[in-house]
Amino acid sequence: MTDPTGRRAELEARNAAMREQVDSLLAELQKKTAELRETQAQAMAITATAVSKDGSVRATVDSAGALTSLEFSPNAFERSTPDKLARLATETVQQAIAKARTELNEVLAPAQQGASIDLSEMLPGVPSLADLIPKPPVVPQPSAQPRRPAPPSDDDDTGSIMDRSGW
Repeated sequence: MTDPTGRRAELEARNAAMREQVDSLLAELQKKTAELRETQAQAMAITATAVSKDGSVRATVDSAGALTSLEFSPNAFERSTPDKLARLATETVQQAIAKARTELNEVLAPAQQGASIDLSEMLPGVPSLADLIPKPPVVPQPSAQPRRPAPPSDDDDTGSIMDRSGW
């Protein structure tokens, strides 16, 4: 038969070790939560601006890549055609989005490391902290824009005027 005081001491020691481990997990969780809040605030504050090579277009986007400002130089419309200016504006916006995504990836990188101790290892059914952290967005690569087909000529009477593309 085992000694009741020895058994009790063993249980108390195991209980103390488990409390210490839970306290460590809670401290880590609080630290990671604070870091994630700070990372989220930094990520939400990101803006990126790109300027076209000729300086005629300036685009600013937020952290999600949404366009927040699009500016044209005073003589942009005099120096270019509408089609060229539209392509230049699109390219400039894409450059700004790529900058924002790159900066966002840099801000999120430390959060992607995960916790040194994960609750899911100790408590079945609890989600892993690594699963709660979003994956960084893909940085878009500039691609060749498809050219719009030429609008039909006025001599073309093959269809309704409402069917003409390019309007």
